[in-house]
Amino acid sequence: MTKTLVIAEKPSVAQDIVRALTPVAGKFEKHEDHFENDRYVVTSAVGHLVEIQAPEQFDVKRGKWSFAHLPVIPPYFDLKPVDKTKSRLNAVVKQAKRKDVTELINACDAGREGELIFRLIEQYAGGSKPLGKPVKRLWLQSMTPQAIRDGFESLRSDQQMAGLASAARSRSEADWLVGINGTRAMTAFNSRDGGFFLTTVGRVQTPTLSLVVEREEKIRKFVSRDYWEIHATFGAQAGEYPAKWFDPKWKKGEDAEAKADRVWSAAEAQAIANAVRGKQATVTEESKPTTQASPLLFDLTSLQREANGKFGFSAKTTLALAQSLYERHKALTYPRTDSRALPEDYLPVAKQTFEMLADSGMRHLAPHALTALNNNYIRPSKRIFDNSKVSDHFAIIPTTQAPSGLSEAEQKLYDLVVRRFMAVFFPSAEYTVTTRISTVAPHSFKTEGKVLVKPGWLAIYGKEAADEVEGGKDGDKGQNLVPVKPGEMVNTLQVDPKGLKTKPPARYSEATLLGAMESAGKQIDDDELREAMQEKGLGTPATRAAIIEGLLTEKYMLREGREIIPTAKAFQLMTLLRGLEVEELCRAELTGEWEYKLSQMEKGQLSREAFMQEIAAMTERMVKKAKEYDRDTIPGDYATLESPCPNCGGVVKENYRRYACVGKAGGEGCGFSFGKSPAGRTFETAEAEQLLRDKKIGPLEGFRSKAGWPFTSEIVIKYDDEAHNYKLEFDFGDDKNAEESGELVEFEDASLGACPICGSEVHEHGSNYVCSKAVPTAAQPTPSCTFKSGKIILQQPVEREQMTKLLETGKTDLLDKFVSMRTRRNFKAHLAWDKEAGKVNFEFAPSKFPPRKPAAGAAAKTGAASAAKTGAAAKKAPAKKAAAKTAAAKAPRKAAAGKAPSAALAAVIGTEPVARPEAVKKMWEYIKAHNLQDPKDKRTIVADDKLRAVFGKDSAGMFELAGILGNHLGGDA
Repeated sequence: MTKTLVIAEKPSVAQDIVRALTPVAGKFEKHEDHFENDRYVVTSAVGHLVEIQAPEQFDVKRGKWSFAHLPVIPPYFDLKPVDKTKSRLNAVVKQAKRKDVTELINACDAGREGELIFRLIEQYAGGSKPLGKPVKRLWLQSMTPQAIRDGFESLRSDQQMAGLASAARSRSEADWLVGINGTRAMTAFNSRDGGFFLTTVGRVQTPTLSLVVEREEKIRKFVSRDYWEIHATFGAQAGEYPAKWFDPKWKKGEDAEAKADRVWSAAEAQAIANAVRGKQATVTEESKPTTQASPLLFDLTSLQREANGKFGFSAKTTLALAQSLYERHKALTYPRTDSRALPEDYLPVAKQTFEMLADSGMRHLAPHALTALNNNYIRPSKRIFDNSKVSDHFAIIPTTQAPSGLSEAEQKLYDLVVRRFMAVFFPSAEYTVTTRISTVAPHSFKTEGKVLVKPGWLAIYGKEAADEVEGGKDGDKGQNLVPVKPGEMVNTLQVDPKGLKTKPPARYSEATLLGAMESAGKQIDDDELREAMQEKGLGTPATRAAIIEGLLTEKYMLREGREIIPTAKAFQLMTLLRGLEVEELCRAELTGEWEYKLSQMEKGQLSREAFMQEIAAMTERMVKKAKEYDRDTIPGDYATLESPCPNCGGVVKENYRRYACVGKAGGEGCGFSFGKSPAGRTFETAEAEQLLRDKKIGPLEGFRSKAGWPFTSEIVIKYDDEAHNYKLEFDFGDDKNAEESGELVEFEDASLGACPICGSEVHEHGSNYVCSKAVPTAAQPTPSCTFKSGKIILQQPVEREQMTKLLETGKTDLLDKFVSMRTRRNFKAHLAWDKEAGKVNFEFAPSKFPPRKPAAGAAAKTGAASAAKTGAAAKKAPAKKAAAKTAAAKAPRKAAAGKAPSAALAAVIGTEPVARPEAVKKMWEYIKAHNLQDPKDKRTIVADDKLRAVFGKDSAGMFELAGILGNHLGGDA
């Protein structure tokens, strides 16, 4: 019997599909990586399992960070498995290749990325030739069991998905071409004078960054101007009312700061106030009814913006919550959508959703749902139901399934969507707007009153929202006005000029940055206009959160409260791209055009070949510009530091690469300078100022060695006797320097606790916590203790209170920001005093999950597992541990994934196979034991005869070790 293989994007979706199909297709049997019954095999990816790469003959291994091999534009792309999900890929491919599997169903998420995930798996499974099995597409907008069953009843053909598949591949390949070539070209440019400065760029991330940088530049250049408003209070027979002076003849001109109610001198403002004070005014007024419709339904970007503004949720958090409400709770429809309308046949479903809400027991929502049902509000409307505004997905709305067990954050987001869904069906809010002009010739004062007559949809949000929408915050609008009789003269009771200052544009928050990405940088507040623009936006609703997070991770931007601020690294990148005239990577509108072309491709209106040719041409031009740039510096808007040159007292100015002395007025520079980006970390201007002023700064995080490993260090400016000038150096806080120089240490901070080795006081010292007897002091010039622990360990800051806790209790709290030097991944651990080792070590929290049971027969493969099994059978925990330990000791060395050292390296660390981190550790033991560190520079290792054979030279830097040893570790042992 033949079967159909269903491939979902995530295991949770595969389980939902199995649950939905069981009543109609029969019971499924669960296997390790799939479910199966007589008709279907259901398995899943875990996101992307395969990624594209340049074919071997076009790939560049050595010298990839130079211009020699750029641009890399392969004629086609190969595929490679994502390392961490290789086993899952093999399991999916195994099912796809089964002879009894004759058809595939793509059940990945309904969108461009879901299409790509499936297509790459299918291609990989086929190998050199196509898999050749027919494909159908499951397109789900909702994850309720009925929606899944309906989806299986209306599967889409492979041909229907061809446009989306082309757009998905084109997006992936375009990002590869621009990202790989751009990053390598800009890194080569920035590293050509020595060092290694990784400079990442991307097809969408860099134009997004340019929006943030351009806004910050406007803020920095903004010069505030004083202006005045004239506020008055008038008295009528019925009472008082406020008003503000304005010029009725004013017209908008080139000055963006000019407005009808502003005057630009205190004297003019005072003259107006004096002219009207105590006089009577004539009054004219006009009242008219107005309505305000509710905002449109949410798409993902508008939901992310609203959640950021209301709750401070990041775009990433909002997407994760919406995805959980969709996948896990089945409470929302598909969230990664750019549509704000519903299909025209969705009215019955909308009615059912209101019925669910009315009957749900959610007291804050149910009454409004009941009101809508009782008053027949759920009616056809082109504003809500419009097929022309629905692409593959419709707006985010609640499903007909009432949720339960939501977290606080999930509940907030769910309520936000439900209220918006109900509001769009409710009548418009109705106001009476009164504009009153009070005139003391020739001066006019305006008062606006806005009275809510019928709340309509605002009833769903309560009084708080009604106040917010009315806009009655400035004192001259939004209030209920006391009546004035026809022909009545009113008295000017009070009039005061109010001095104010113009404000710079606001920094982007995540909400406003998402809006700018959506409209490709054009500031559009109107919902309908924004909707028309969004096909030309930066990225897609599904990718924008990841783009923002990527820029934050790469330290191009940082979050400060709700503001997003570009770093010095971001300004340096924009200066470079502008100087090289690579506008393609800066202009949001241009990248928005490409996104528009991808959407045309999805609809079959543009060929994949034409788009990729355009991307290739842009890539070639970008590399050519960087390669052929021949001037000494890049033009830009550079800073002048306030602190003088430490060598000659001259002025220190920033240029593209360095901060350099330009001499005193009319003179020449003395040659002093320091790089702006030592070890790949760019100084902020304030940090450069502090370094120059104090001749030291830090410890700072974010540096990377040549091997790519992150490290933390202080930076100092020291006098170099040979160069007869000052130079920048890393200071790793090696406290032995103090001992060698004879400098005595004085501790100024309070003791953190007792040293676990000798009981003396522990203090902060440089970048470490040290025992007071571990450094030379006046009381004890010769150190007698060895206790020392870093203030930053594997990028995890260790605060004073944590070190105090370790000294008091033996360990810190569970810390969660360690970064593994081997895998580069975050991990959590306690820092604990290891008495046997005589140092601070990691202590890991016990796993919440029990160990997986080995497959049948697997336990017998190693003595350790066998012994553990025997111990378990005897139900004696100590015996079990002992048996496991003994067997582990007897287990062959092969179990540790090591590599055989070369003969030269074996002479130093022994012949046993070893992993690189262990090799580095053994190498350091040898270096320390033979005292081979250069006394003047501890980071340099002076080779003896054995090390010379390993290094191939007389000395090597500490950061070179890992790379050197990698060349001496051969095949797997």
